Amino acid sequence: MSPASSEYSKALSLGGYARKLSIAPKPSMSIHLNDHYNSRVYTTGSEVSGHVTIYPQSDVRFDSLQVVLLGTSRTLMDAVSIPQTTSHTFLKLVMPIPESSYPVPRVFEAGVTYKVPFTFVIPSTLTLNACSHQLAIDTVQEHHVRLPPTVGSWEKDDFAPNMSRIQYTIKARVYREDVAGEVPTKVMDAGKEIKVLPAVAEDAPLNITKHDDLYTMAKSKTLRRTILSPKSGRVTITATQPPAAMLSPDGQTITPTTIPLDLEFDPASSDVRPPKITGVTSKVTAVTYFSAVGINHYPNLRDWHRAFGTEGRGSYSGTTSVVVGPLGEVKWNRHLTTQARRDSGYGSEITSSSDSDLPTRPAPTKRSKDSVPSPIIHTARLQVPIQLPAHKRTFVPTFHSCITSRVYVLWLTVTLVSGGSSAHVTLAVPLQIGVRATDFHRESAELPPSFEEVEEADVNEYLRPRVMSVPTVEFHRSAVLPRYADLDRYRRPVAAH
Repeated sequence: MSPASSEYSKALSLGGYARKLSIAPKPSMSIHLNDHYNSRVYTTGSEVSGHVTIYPQSDVRFDSLQVVLLGTSRTLMDAVSIPQTTSHTFLKLVMPIPESSYPVPRVFEAGVTYKVPFTFVIPSTLTLNACSHQLAIDTVQEHHVRLPPTVGSWEKDDFAPNMSRIQYTIKARVYREDVAGEVPTKVMDAGKEIKVLPAVAEDAPLNITKHDDLYTMAKSKTLRRTILSPKSGRVTITATQPPAAMLSPDGQTITPTTIPLDLEFDPASSDVRPPKITGVTSKVTAVTYFSAVGINHYPNLRDWHRAFGTEGRGSYSGTTSVVVGPLGEVKWNRHLTTQARRDSGYGSEITSSSDSDLPTRPAPTKRSKDSVPSPIIHTARLQVPIQLPAHKRTFVPTFHSCITSRVYVLWLTVTLVSGGSSAHVTLAVPLQIGVRATDFHRESAELPPSFEEVEEADVNEYLRPRVMSVPTVEFHRSAVLPRYADLDRYRRPVAAH
C-alpha cells in the first residue's frame, strides 16, 4: 500500500471514530437538587430534595428503581505491589417506592421523560451497624456512630490527603433481572455529590497524661541573664485545653477561643525579678489518621499514633498560622514556698505585690549544695485569644470514624526576656473544633417530657398508638412518583413512650 493510501485509510478510520463519538447516546438519567449550588453545605436536619429525570433514547425494560443517599469513607494505602483501597459505607438512606407505583409493563419508553421526586433529611447519628468491628475502648463506638463531615471535596484546602476521603452522594439506579435468582443488571445510574457538615457539640476536655506524646501541656525552661551568666531561675508554663472553636453550620465562620496559660517562675535568689512576656505566636496542625482496617482506639491518645506509620495505617499533617489577639498585661504575684512558711513559723500567707492574699506554693526542686534556694515563687496567668483562619482554609470538625479520624493540635510559643537574653517555650495543646446546631436541630434534640409533665397530661392520648401507612398511588408516564415526605412522615414523632 502506498503512503498516500495509508494516510487516506487512517483519515477514514479517525473520521469513523469521531462519528461514533458524535452519535453515542447521551446519558439517560440525571439528578437535580432543589435550591442547590456547588458551595452549598448541608448540616444535621437539612432537607435534601429534588428529582431524578429519566429520558431514555430507546425503550428500557427494568424491574426496580432505587434512589439512595450514601455516606462513604475511603482510604488508600501504599502496598508492596499495588495500592490498597478500603471503602466503608456508613450511611445508606433508601427512598421507599411502593410496588404499586411502577408502570405496567415496567418499561421506560423512548422519547418520554419521567421524573421521580425524592426527599432525604441529614440524620443526627448513625445506626450501631455502622460500626461493627472490634474495639479496644468501649467509648470509641460512641464517636464512630456520629456522622462524619465531608473530607477532601471542599473548594478551599481542608488539610485532607489523597489517602483519605469522605463523600455523601445521591445515587439513582435502574436495575433489570435478566435471569431469575441472579444479581440484577444495572442498566442506568446517576450520582450527585453533596457537602455535609454535621452538627458537633463540644466534648469534655481530654485527660492528657505524660503518655500522650502528641501533646505537650507543660514545659519548663532555665533562664539566664546572658549566655555566659549563671542561671537566674526556672520558668514553667502549663496550658489548659481551651473551649472548642465552633463552626457555623455552613462552615464559613468560626468562633475564637482562648487558651489559659499558668506561668510559674522559681528564681535562683529572692532578688531576681520574673521574666517579661514579650509575645506569643501560634499555629495549628490538622492531623488526619487513616487505616485499611477498623481503628479500635483513639489514634491521638497515648502512643497509639506511632502505629499509624506502620503497614496498613498512615497519618498526614498540615499546618497553618493562627492569629493571636491582644494579650493584655501580665501581672506576676509572689508566694512563699511551703518550706519557707514552715521555717518562718508564720501561719498567715504572704501578701503579694497586688496586696491580695494568695496561697503558698510547693517548695522548689533541689539545687546544688552551694546554692541557697529562694523562699519566693512568682506566678501569673495569661489568657491567649486565637482566631483560626476560616477565610483561608476549610476546617472540618474533630471526629473519629471507623477508618479515618481528624484531630487538631494548637502550637503556642511564648517568648520570655530575662536580663539581656530571651527564651522560647513551645506547647502543643489539643483543640476541638465543633459545629453549631441549626434551630431545627436544637428543637428536635429537646429532652423528652418529665414524669410530672406526663402525669399532668392526658395519659390516654399521650400513649395512643400512631398508625403509619403508605398512601395509594398510581404511576403513569406523564405523572411522577410520590414524594418521600408523603410516603414516610418521619419528621413527626411516632409513638413509643
